[in-house]
Amino acid sequence: MGGARYNFAEFVSFVHSFSKHLTMRVPVYRSKTRYGFNMTPMIDVVFLLIIFFLVSSHLAKQESTMDLLLPIAKTGQDDENQTAPRVTINVQTDGSLWLAGRPIAANQLSEKFTALRTEKGNDIEVRIRGSRAATYSTVEPIMLACAQSSIWNVTYAVYRETP
Repeated sequence: MGGARYNFAEFVSFVHSFSKHLTMRVPVYRSKTRYGFNMTPMIDVVFLLIIFFLVSSHLAKQESTMDLLLPIAKTGQDDENQTAPRVTINVQTDGSLWLAGRPIAANQLSEKFTALRTEKGNDIEVRIRGSRAATYSTVEPIMLACAQSSIWNVTYAVYRETP
């Protein structure tokens, strides 16, 4: 058997050097930046929600705190367990009607109440805050508009008489 003799270590190094040329190396890229969440858009959305709720709660309070001298009643019920959505309409001394902080004409009430009933549900409550000096002729169109809109839950805001 003629030929060159190689020892096992030389053979392994030969195969290893030969195989380096036959295989393809896959480059490994390592990112130098860290991955994380960008919190800026989330903080913006949270601030916008806070502003929205502050403004909407201010408008809701404004309509129920309009400066009116309400009638005094000997009997009545507190509305502590109120769950139905409520719409408050204010009747000024001069007979002007205010809904959601804006003046509204009596002939627009039925249309507005129907839209609100469709939007908020059938169990909507209409709260009438009428001035003590307002006449019945200014409150009557509100009650007629409620009847035309199939709203049965009509309440009056009053002061309770103190003994």
